[in-house]
Amino acid sequence: MTVLTLLLAAASPIAPAVATPPQQQLLRWQVESIRCGDRAVTPLAAPRPLSGLVWGQVDPQPVTFTFRIDATGRALSIAQAPTRYVPSGEDLAPALAVARFAPGEALADCAIVYRAEAVPFADADPVELMAYTIDPISGRLPQAGWNRIGAANSDCLRPPYPRPLLRAYPDFDKITGSPGERSWTMTGYDLTDSGKPVNVRTIAGTANRALDAAGRKAIAASRFTDGARTGCLYPHWRAATPIAAPVAPEEASFGAKPNCPAAPWVQPPRLTYPAPWNRRSIEGWAIVTYDVAPWGDVGNVRVLASEPATAFGEQALQVVRSARRAPSPTGASGCIDRVLFKIRSNDMPADPETAPIY
Repeated sequence: MTVLTLLLAAASPIAPAVATPPQQQLLRWQVESIRCGDRAVTPLAAPRPLSGLVWGQVDPQPVTFTFRIDATGRALSIAQAPTRYVPSGEDLAPALAVARFAPGEALADCAIVYRAEAVPFADADPVELMAYTIDPISGRLPQAGWNRIGAANSDCLRPPYPRPLLRAYPDFDKITGSPGERSWTMTGYDLTDSGKPVNVRTIAGTANRALDAAGRKAIAASRFTDGARTGCLYPHWRAATPIAAPVAPEEASFGAKPNCPAAPWVQPPRLTYPAPWNRRSIEGWAIVTYDVAPWGDVGNVRVLASEPATAFGEQALQVVRSARRAPSPTGASGCIDRVLFKIRSNDMPADPETAPIY
């Protein structure tokens, strides 16, 4: 009986170890180095790339972008080297395009190296988590992040939730924005039994004083359902002001169009603005060449030049490939066009007959 018992015990399966699931973390980007040739270069102003979210371990490989600096101190010809997918790295090149270097001497053969750092939500700076909620490039901030943002004594998110009866907003047109950078302010407040905001204060933001004041004014003028609350938060943000593209060369400077007679588009090019650059209101252009088949399809599309980054050339390829010309007896070859990516205000109508490809 004893031997049998030992044999049965030995044959019992061993429960597998339960792996701890990876935790989502805040992904921050740090600049490791900036060099032009053998010279280290320090920008006069450079925004930190937007943070993202990541599961588990971070790829330790550095991310490099090559570029040049023109005489005004602007970074141009920005391109990833080598090109590869970088999780939550979509803002690396746009952030570089917003940076400004010392004007005067144009510099070539420049490179910036970024390195990622993953920070658990429990250790993350609450202000950085707030900033992520303004530009959530990797999806919604999980509850663990929101718990880090809220004050320890806050009861503003316990049921029944206070609902706005009157929501006031700043007059954003009267607030000066920042080129290439979204301004934001996080306003804190408490609520009286009648739903009136009190103890209105600025918690954090981008130090835009006009926006901070307008945010406080808007919250003070708002009204909520009955029920006293403490530690409530509400953000306001103002879009970045546009950064104009450098002057684009004329199409003729890239050669003649001997076999490209003018012809109408039966399916006009469909603009899709590169989202990371649209977020920072950065304008750009690309010069593309292409052929047209006799039945109107566009092919052999190539980028001849683009600024301020190769991303605009890559997007221009999709824009031109989405188009179709009217059929013709011979088609066309060597066509050259300029694709402009321009941030338009709501009151700026486009004339499709005379405007370039937007």
